[in-house]
Amino acid sequence: MTQCGRISDPTARTVVMAFRLRTPVAYRTGPRIRPRNRSSSKETTMTNHVASFDEIKDEFDTYIGDIVYATMTTVDQKGRPRARVLIPVWESVDGLPLGWLATYKTPVKAAHLAGNPHSTFSYWTPRQNAVSIDTVATWVDDLETKRHVWDLYRRTSPQGAGYNLGNFWRDPEDPKLHVLRLEPWRVQVIRRGNLPGRLWYAPGKR
Repeated sequence: MTQCGRISDPTARTVVMAFRLRTPVAYRTGPRIRPRNRSSSKETTMTNHVASFDEIKDEFDTYIGDIVYATMTTVDQKGRPRARVLIPVWESVDGLPLGWLATYKTPVKAAHLAGNPHSTFSYWTPRQNAVSIDTVATWVDDLETKRHVWDLYRRTSPQGAGYNLGNFWRDPEDPKLHVLRLEPWRVQVIRRGNLPGRLWYAPGKR
């Protein structure tokens, strides 16, 4: 029983007090509205697009030169992905990124790229630095290009990314050496997990 809004029954008062003590505040007063941190919200919900690749080139080169190994992902005719770890090299030509991959022309890789030439290369380090590169890959067979790629791997490009191709192939004329030209149309650079990072699109690709 209540009188003027007060609970007269001592037992009832005890139950109500216990309920109030044990029930989370959110249930008693409704959801608590926390002040919104506008700056952190903007960083996590808005992608920072850059107009020029030069704006992210330093981080691109630094992270790839440090991480070296990339996960290359392709898809088959049914859209099922396949990943493998490889070491591509990258250079900048006329202000745009361009990649090369010295590799074996395995049946799976060849079949995937024949059906869909789009391939993604992902770099990641436990320090939470990451680079994601979406490319269109095409096979290149001319000797001049193979010599150029052989040299890029030898001197590393960017610095730190590469190796001695002579450990796997005789020379640039080795028929077992195959080269993929990688034309990036989208590059994302993430620094220490600061999502979504900075994003560049090739002209006309956004």
